[in-house]
Amino acid sequence: MPKPFLTAEWRKLAVVNYVVDPVVLLPYVPLNTSLEFWNKRCYVSLVGFMFYNTRIKGLKIPFHVNFEEINLRFYVQRNDRKGVVFIREIVSKPAVSFIANLFFHENYKTLPTAYSHIVTPGNLNIEYRWKGKDWNALRIATEKSPRAIEAGSEEDYILEHYWGYKKHKTTTVEYLIEHPRWEVYPVRSYHVDVDFGDVYGPDFAFLTNEKPVSVYLVEGSEVVVKEGIKIQ
Repeated sequence: MPKPFLTAEWRKLAVVNYVVDPVVLLPYVPLNTSLEFWNKRCYVSLVGFMFYNTRIKGLKIPFHVNFEEINLRFYVQRNDRKGVVFIREIVSKPAVSFIANLFFHENYKTLPTAYSHIVTPGNLNIEYRWKGKDWNALRIATEKSPRAIEAGSEEDYILEHYWGYKKHKTTTVEYLIEHPRWEVYPVRSYHVDVDFGDVYGPDFAFLTNEKPVSVYLVEGSEVVVKEGIKIQ
């Protein structure tokens, strides 16, 4: 049984979803997994969120406890396991990138990042920013109270994935992500200003001019990421 590797709180997950041609994702699909579809549509998601109280094998790394991450991910399945695959994950902490790339064979990149959380009389306002060639930004304004996710909805499909998968040479690394069912804030407005080609690679440059099919803000929770295992 894999042991906990990382424990943390993931909070205020800003989730921006795009429908894409599956052909774009095929080169990134790990062995022994297949693309997962919802209502015959293939999704990629841009996700910004906060790490709080982060521990690696129970230990806090100084100056690497609270930080932002902004990733681009898509969805796969292995038997009855629903999982995510990360195209690239952006953080500002070099030790996080080093550990994740070494132990989970992820594709972390260290860039300057910033987070803003402002409550006004009418809205909860969240902003994530990260700097490649220029500053990228993801802003969401929502109602102040979250609600439960409706079973069978698109939100349910996007957020209820509890496995991570990553290509590693001729094998696939699989790891479990444990957390309770999340709640979402009703979104009132959003703004996405991202150079996808610069940050996430030329295969995804077309997303810069695409309109999202949906946008969520998720409250999040405490999470546990188990140690990865190789699937032959």
